[in-house]
Amino acid sequence: MGSLFEALMLILNVVWFIMIAHIVMSWLISFNVLNQRQPMVAQIWYALNRVLEPVYAPIRRILPQTPGIDFAPLVAFIVLIILQRTLANNAGFFYGY
Repeated sequence: MGSLFEALMLILNVVWFIMIAHIVMSWLISFNVLNQRQPMVAQIWYALNRVLEPVYAPIRRILPQTPGIDFAPLVAFIVLIILQRTLANNAGFFYGY
């Protein structure tokens, strides 16, 4: 069961890093630090959007429409942190304590 706990934490950590990269990249694109016409930037942006859109889409359906601001990444990030903390606080269950 310990390996299940570690696998779940690894998956959550990878998702956390992907979300951080997406959030930072969206800021850099918004402030014209990165140009989406560059092929490498466009490929990374497209890949991050493809990976995270299944996470953001259900949240966007629940949240009210706010022009100019997308709160779906923030909500997903908060849920991810709650999942990580909950899993870490219940680690004894996985290790049989």
